[in-house]
Amino acid sequence: MALLEIKDLALGYDGQVIVDHLDFCVNAGDYLCIVGENGSGKTTLMRTILGLQDPLSGTIVKDDSLTKSGIGWLPQQTTVQKDFPASVREVVLSGCLGHSGLRPFYSRRDKETAAQSMQRMGIDSLASRSYRDLSGGQQQRVLLARALCAAQSILLLDEPVTGLDPKAAAEMYELIEQLNRDGMTVIMITHDTKGAVRYATHVLHIGSTVFYGTRDAYLGGGAGSAYLQENEGGKG
Repeated sequence: MALLEIKDLALGYDGQVIVDHLDFCVNAGDYLCIVGENGSGKTTLMRTILGLQDPLSGTIVKDDSLTKSGIGWLPQQTTVQKDFPASVREVVLSGCLGHSGLRPFYSRRDKETAAQSMQRMGIDSLASRSYRDLSGGQQQRVLLARALCAAQSILLLDEPVTGLDPKAAAEMYELIEQLNRDGMTVIMITHDTKGAVRYATHVLHIGSTVFYGTRDAYLGGGAGSAYLQENEGGKG
């Protein structure tokens, strides 16, 4: 079942095209990695999918079940966010705000959802800790748990392992892969092409050339092998 269909999409700012003629679809259960050079339009595409900005042209067709409040979104962290003075439980619970309506408080169901998300991410023991005092890897687990509170069927992740040491990055990939195995659809932007595409079912490469297809087709084709050679070691 197609959750998302992108048809002849053009992206950019102030009428200036960054990338155009994008065509791809995301089916339920897919794990799509979006890769490419800096400035190629990866984050712009993610923001457009989220409805935070409009495309220059083309269409995005979403399944009726894919509401904005039901998409789990993990953006890149800023320095200010890393120093956010709140407890882990408070940060994770805030992921429920999108479907809380006008209620001025969290429901029992919201609290249960947050507790389950923290348990899935292995951070339930950190619930009372201050977010600002955690390691980078722990903070990313908290933010992923927060995104899970919002996600009904799909997670959008923007550079989820940036700044993490190799061990923490590997653990994050394993957590995301397990979520996908459990039925969650994943769309991930990454510069760590070598580390990320091993888990993907599909790859969208944006740059001087555009590729969309299965992981095996990408790795076996010109676009994938050339990009991996240029970015040996996962540096983008």
